[in-house]
Amino acid sequence: MIREIVKIDEELCNGCGDCVPNCHEGALQIIDGKARLISELMCDGLGACLGHCPQGAITIEEREAEDYDEVVVISQMISAGKATVFAHLKHLQEHGETGFLNQALTYIKSNRDIMPFEISEVHELLHADKKEEVEAQSCSTGGCPGTAAQAFDVSGLKMATPSQEIPSALSHWPVQMHLINPGSSYFHGADLLVAADCAGFTYGNFHKDFIEGRKIVIACPKLDSGTEIYVQKLVSLIDNAKVNTITNVIMEVPCCGGLAQMVKMATQMASRKVPVKEVMISIKGEIISEEWV
Repeated sequence: MIREIVKIDEELCNGCGDCVPNCHEGALQIIDGKARLISELMCDGLGACLGHCPQGAITIEEREAEDYDEVVVISQMISAGKATVFAHLKHLQEHGETGFLNQALTYIKSNRDIMPFEISEVHELLHADKKEEVEAQSCSTGGCPGTAAQAFDVSGLKMATPSQEIPSALSHWPVQMHLINPGSSYFHGADLLVAADCAGFTYGNFHKDFIEGRKIVIACPKLDSGTEIYVQKLVSLIDNAKVNTITNVIMEVPCCGGLAQMVKMATQMASRKVPVKEVMISIKGEIISEEWV
């Protein structure tokens, strides 16, 4: 499959770090004074970091990408040193890629003699005693700020009291992207809603404003594993189910950019053209932007 991947020219990179907070998936980190792509798996190819490199060291290259092979990745990464390997392991852990993380750990244990670190150091890295310490480490190394704990004052909020019970607008099941069958008849010719998991809990009028009149699928690009199949299912919904429109509802947190990129990739790979509207919701439940893309 042809994929777009970030490419970094280390000779031009001066390690300023301007690109790191603009990587939607947290795949860029400053290690040993240089910006490094710590996981191709998490690079969405969106290029949000491009405009934030004053040295012009970051470009996007399009190339044929084989099925992801964690053993190959970790074996090639060893030469980059301990810091790069540890950043990669943390990245897999924070994105819920347990399968790939286990493959990496198995390789490391089997080749401990050539590792530039001790196995005990890996254990300490992945089993921090306090959750707060893990989160602080993630933020300091460019992790997703969308996980930062926040509390909202809703003490003065008065909920609207409807004259009757509000029914659910959901018209089908299942809705999780891994579980849906794109060949199901109810998707044929439908207006499709692709929504981030959190959106339905954040936006108060979600059923009325978004689900009503649409067929919904939900996903989380940060926590779901095996998301490569999501793009394939979206392509099938466009080409085979011939969905009429796509409304992509995402949250303002950086990791949600991955879901928008999946929709973008699917529309580029599909043979049919379909209108796409992108809606961004704030963590306080307000619509930040709504536009056809």
